[in-house]
Amino acid sequence: MTPQELENLAHLRRARDLMDRDYARPLDVPTMARKALMSPAHFSRRFRATYGETPYSYLMTRRIERAMALLRAGVSVTDACMAVGCTSLGSFSSRFREIAGETPSAYRSRQHRAVKVMPSCVAKTQTRPVRSTSSRIGEAVGEAAA
Repeated sequence: MTPQELENLAHLRRARDLMDRDYARPLDVPTMARKALMSPAHFSRRFRATYGETPYSYLMTRRIERAMALLRAGVSVTDACMAVGCTSLGSFSSRFREIAGETPSAYRSRQHRAVKVMPSCVAKTQTRPVRSTSSRIGEAVGEAAA
């Protein structure tokens, strides 16, 4: 990698760290792009090329991951939605189902005994939602239509 590519990667990591740390705050692409010292369009292109998903997709996956932990702890769906920075329960539920494969209510009502006895570092990797290729294609179509 060239020094410029390494520098760009470091800037992208700062923006990704912002999303990981402040996922519950209202974050938009211009805010994240400022953190990466890039224009919004360039940031979006570089982020997708580097991490394989759009900044918004990454942020929503982190939010759903955090919501899953709250739901396992018995928090209500509405409270989990608001706690992770989502403002629309309908959009949250749709995205949750897309990413986790089931509704937030179904996920919350399921037994999670195995996760409760795992060390937190193991539980975090085992319960991390993984986006399917079809959801990425659907997202790309949705973003192109917007």
